[in-house]
Amino acid sequence: MSADDGIGHDGTEAGGTPAAGGQDPRAPDPTRAAEPDAAPAPDAASAPDAVPAPDTPLPCAPATGLAALSLPFRVVGALALAAVLVLTGLHLSFLFLHVAPANTVSTRQAKAVNAWIYPEFEQNWKLFAPNPIQQNTTVQARATGLHADGTSFLTGWYDLSARDGAALHGEPLPSHTRQNVLRRAWDLYASSHDDDGRPLGTRGELSAAYLTRLATQRLERAGAGGPGAELTRIRVRARFTPVPPPPWSGEKLAGRPAYRTLDWAEAHR
Repeated sequence: MSADDGIGHDGTEAGGTPAAGGQDPRAPDPTRAAEPDAAPAPDAASAPDAVPAPDTPLPCAPATGLAALSLPFRVVGALALAAVLVLTGLHLSFLFLHVAPANTVSTRQAKAVNAWIYPEFEQNWKLFAPNPIQQNTTVQARATGLHADGTSFLTGWYDLSARDGAALHGEPLPSHTRQNVLRRAWDLYASSHDDDGRPLGTRGELSAAYLTRLATQRLERAGAGGPGAELTRIRVRARFTPVPPPPWSGEKLAGRPAYRTLDWAEAHR
């Protein structure tokens, strides 16, 4: 073995020891700058969703409805939709004026409303049932009878409705019956008698007796004729006063109050 046999081809002696004056080629070169450690590869499971580049176009949803049509068809579709909306609003407006109580607008436009409604859209109902009261109805009564000394008397007219109203003022819980009993009694009488005061069947006779009994009780409660007086005959009438129209309507008040006076009837208790 020659002298060079103990030195390997990589400059180390046998056994891995560097040869004298030699440098281990596996050792780092001190003249080279240290390279930074390589960044670890990102975990695919923890990586955020990929964001497309700003210049990457996003997919667009397909157009639907009018937007899917060409411009001429869009114009035609928009005009047709507008016409349907206008006709629907016009129909509902005429229908409302037809079923609503008479008012300034329906009176002025009655010809146009009737032309639109009849005969195809005729209605047999009203928006308010019954219609809102457009006049004040008060029930009044007077009586004849005998004083305690036997002399006869004739009273003036007592406004029974006004007395009921005055009794309800200041009541925290006013009686619904007290508010409406006279008006309902008169309505029952008026609906069960003709214009000449003739009763329409048995219901008419009962309604007349009921109205007379109420008037008798109210007059006795009011002390008609004085202490100890006895009422023998009762006469009832109704006073109708139109409700004043609002200033902006331009309507005029329809004349003076009207009266409907019934015949004398025996007092009922």
